[in-house]
Amino acid sequence: MSNQATAEKRKLRILVAKPGLDGHDRGAKVVARALADAGYEVVYTGLHQTPEMIASAAVQESVDAVGLSIMSGAHMTLFPAVIDALERRGAGDIMVFGGGIVPDEDMAPLRDAGVAAIFKPGASTQEIVEWVEKAIRPRAGQ
Repeated sequence: MSNQATAEKRKLRILVAKPGLDGHDRGAKVVARALADAGYEVVYTGLHQTPEMIASAAVQESVDAVGLSIMSGAHMTLFPAVIDALERRGAGDIMVFGGGIVPDEDMAPLRDAGVAAIFKPGASTQEIVEWVEKAIRPRAGQ
């Protein structure tokens, strides 16, 4: 890609959040850094965020996507709660993706609930960046 084509791309804005009481944020920080290194504007909200806090920040920051890191086992509650909070704020078009400990049997129900992608332990940051370009960039109009 030429420098001119790169310059024409709008910087995607991605919010990375740790919902709930989970205190394990190393993965979220690694992903946030990898996304920033790939040229995205990243907003990291820190630990112990409620779904309402995450949705509010996403709207306030005009993000293109929200990435959630959930290691606590509360993924079946927290992913849908964030999606619902976004919808209540008129921001249901913001794509939600995530990573963490999610059993295989929960993957399809989460996709059905509106989670665009889930990256399990072992997923590379390059895989996440490639997915952002393939899934989020077209929705952002560039």
